[in-house]
Amino acid sequence: MTLQRLPLPPSELGESPFWHPDENCLYWCDIQGCTVNAWDPVSGVHRQWNTPSEPACCAPAANRKVVIGLRDGFYLLDTADGALTLLALLPHEQHDTRLLRLNDGRCDTAGRFWAGSMITPRTAPNAALWRLQSTPGGYAVRHMAGDNFTANGLAFSPDNRVMYWSNTPEHRIDRFDFDVATGAITNRQPWVHFDRKVDGQPYGGRPDGAAVDVEGNYWVAMYEGGCVLQLSPAGDVLQRIATPVVCPTMVCFGGEDLRTLYVTSARAGRPVAEQDADVPAGSLFSLRVEVQGLRVNFFEP
Repeated sequence: MTLQRLPLPPSELGESPFWHPDENCLYWCDIQGCTVNAWDPVSGVHRQWNTPSEPACCAPAANRKVVIGLRDGFYLLDTADGALTLLALLPHEQHDTRLLRLNDGRCDTAGRFWAGSMITPRTAPNAALWRLQSTPGGYAVRHMAGDNFTANGLAFSPDNRVMYWSNTPEHRIDRFDFDVATGAITNRQPWVHFDRKVDGQPYGGRPDGAAVDVEGNYWVAMYEGGCVLQLSPAGDVLQRIATPVVCPTMVCFGGEDLRTLYVTSARAGRPVAEQDADVPAGSLFSLRVEVQGLRVNFFEP
């Protein structure tokens, strides 16, 4: 199984890919590049929208719009003209944008947009999980969980009973019991641990962005591990897919049959040798897989 590089310029920090089923194209964020991107694999057209701060995550909305998480809150991007509309800011007393920014996120099947944050420097586990949802008076942001350094790996099981959330620097993926009717998460438990980096020892990476297939398997990009892992619902490794770059960042399922695995990667902060390689850091990749992925969930205001 060999990943194919897509004919696209490298991203500084590619993240949050999703396949748009109505437009038949791939969307993703370049966090460090401050752009939201879309690529049509048939026509080859690549579109970009600039953002005023780092776009960490995105999800489709109706009428050719995309909901995105910027450093300070949630916005709606109109892909027709690039206009940004503020939906809700994160609470200032709980979210210091000098140290914290939003990171990995996605919508659940009820249309609520969830996004975790990350802290720099990683001196305390002050990153959190936030939930954006519509209210009769507009939009509300709710703090849902904490105790994290870099929130990643947000995904939901096909039966809507489990939510996954990883703490990348801690090399750990947690799972919650999830109630899709209310949006409540309970009973947080460690699910999978990975070995930390030890000088002179092989390193398998740490868990970054992820996606779930129709069989409930969890596919996770292993940052600095040069691979994507497919984990069973029990947490067992079903397969390891090597990536041509050291730092894959996130995966999604796409194509009309949702059997194309797309993988983003990171260029920012990587050694010059990786940036100038024949397959440079920050490239995007695709791979045909046997199992079908879950359809992306739209934001439902």
